[in-house]
Amino acid sequence: MRETWVVGAASNRFGKMKESGREAATRVSLAAIESAGLRPKDIGYTFVSNCFGIAEHQAHVGPLINGGLGIPEVPSCTIESACSSSSAGLHEAFVQVAGGFIDAALVVGSEKLSHLDTLAATSYFAIAADYAFETRNGATFPGLYATLASAYRDAYPTRPEMFGAIAIKNHANAARNPHAHFQKEISMETYLHSPIIASPLRLYDCCPFSDGAAAIVVAAREFVKTPRAEPLVVRASARAGSITEMQDRPDLLGLPATRTAAARAFQQAKLTPNQIDFAEVHDCFTIAEALALEDLGFVPKGQGASAALEGITARDGSLPVNPSGGLKAKGHPVSATGVSQVVEVFEQFNGLAKGREVPRTTTALTHNVGATGGSCSVHIFSRR
Repeated sequence: MRETWVVGAASNRFGKMKESGREAATRVSLAAIESAGLRPKDIGYTFVSNCFGIAEHQAHVGPLINGGLGIPEVPSCTIESACSSSSAGLHEAFVQVAGGFIDAALVVGSEKLSHLDTLAATSYFAIAADYAFETRNGATFPGLYATLASAYRDAYPTRPEMFGAIAIKNHANAARNPHAHFQKEISMETYLHSPIIASPLRLYDCCPFSDGAAAIVVAAREFVKTPRAEPLVVRASARAGSITEMQDRPDLLGLPATRTAAARAFQQAKLTPNQIDFAEVHDCFTIAEALALEDLGFVPKGQGASAALEGITARDGSLPVNPSGGLKAKGHPVSATGVSQVVEVFEQFNGLAKGREVPRTTTALTHNVGATGGSCSVHIFSRR
């Protein structure tokens, strides 16, 4: 396989967009291409993620984005894998470039749901679960992740302050991120006094509905003679799946898809978890970050929830986690989330993460989950 790089990246600010998802996707795509020092005509394929485009009455958005970039003849493919859609798009782009089928690909994710009321937006999100057995019986994602949190609390000594520390850390990081939905810090008192959403999860345990768009350019090393920025070498691109229905899982103390994808990624990269300098993990709820740390092999079972409280995952800790603010505070525009994690790695590697820099940026890992773990992507990056 050819050595494959991420050579350009861009994101808008997550939150509430005035423009359409299609317009935002086109805008960040052009910015990502320009940051790579390339031109739209250098792109051989576009991989587009827009799970809930139907909410804007627009499907088949890839050709529209290509048209806006002035490359209508370039093939596009829409990738849907729930919240892990754009990281699945990155995997497909990696396969195409590393395999020698194309020299450069664009991966872009975009979502807009702010024009919907809360009930409608929640309903759209919920169809990513098992509609027949979970959604139709009243389960929403706060309820499903609360089930995971309850199982975790029953298995291990867990105090509310442990989950609170995860939220506080990620809000503090997001406060320094111009792309973030929530640019404000919170205190433990604020966390503990926030209302229960789905016991034991409180308001500040939950990520927001966000609009947003993010894009990256993936290219072969030999195609980019003189990269404009420090490229990310894709050391590993791994995906895995697991049982979607929570009622059919053997236990609820982790996500099997994460464990499988992580094992494959570390094998591909020929690295171990203790060789990763920082990570962006899927923290749609605080329990998700705790489980991710354990499933990825960063901490032993039962210690994921306490890692933030102990300072391990702080920006100056032994393993900085979610310096972007994560889904929890940076925001979660479903289809843009996976790519936005890579944007954070790109900015960290290139000295663009002003005010939220992590001390070591030689290797990084991104972890992106679809729904409650039916699918998962893990990518590992390093410097040249």
